[in-house]
Formats: sequence, structure tokens, C-alpha cells
Amino acid sequence: MGLYLCIFKDDEELDGVEVGHYADFNEFRGCVTRELEAGKLGSRFPTLIMHSDCDGEWSVSDCERLRDELAVIAMELSMRPVVDFTSEWQRIVAKSIGLRPRNAFESFIDVDGEFLIERLRGLAEFAIRHQAPILFQ
Repeated sequence: MGLYLCIFKDDEELDGVEVGHYADFNEFRGCVTRELEAGKLGSRFPTLIMHSDCDGEWSVSDCERLRDELAVIAMELSMRPVVDFTSEWQRIVAKSIGLRPRNAFESFIDVDGEFLIERLRGLAEFAIRHQAPILFQ
């Protein structure tokens, strides 16, 4: 089962990110906790880390905090070593587009092979611009 984060307004889907499996999203958040929060769950990035991945939404105000958290995460993970892909689909997608991560930031991708942190930050910015929450599906 996969995690899809999306934005709807007036019953119309405006944007979305197909993250991959729930386990992939949890691996990303686990890396952030280990590497950037010294193992203290949500101590620096509570909006990303503490939200359940299986339901609910990030409100517009959550998206503002999420956008800011992701900017810091992107900067700091870009200075960390590569993290191995945890799913076979990630290895297949990366190989098909010629992606060889150079750092931890580039080690997390969505199902299209785009950098996950960048996609999530863009989704948060889009949600703020359109004053609509990000839904977990």
C-alpha cells in the first residue's frame, strides 16, 4: 500500500505526491530523526515527524511550518552521506533515470524519481498558495 499526499479544493485534485510505500516514508522520517534530531523524535522537526502517516491532513498553518522544516532538512541532509535505497522500486526508478545519489538529500525519491524533500516542500508551498490542506491518502 502506498502513501499519496494530495491537495484538493472544491472537490478537485490540484496536486499530489506519490511517496511510495508507507515504509519508505517512515524510513525517510527515521533518517531525519537519527541524523538531524540526534534520535529525539520530533525535537527539531515536529510537523514532519510527529504526524501520523496513515490519516488526516497537514493544515495550511502546518504547511507553513512543514515548508520551513523541509528547507532546513534539505540543507542539512545535502551535507550528509548517501543513504541506501530501502525498496527495490527505488533502485529500479533510480537506475532507469540514471540517478546516483551524491548525498542523503538525493537518497530519498518519490515514485517518479524526483527528490522527495523537494517535492514535499513544493507541495507545502502549493498548499499555502491555494489555502488548502495536504491530505494523507
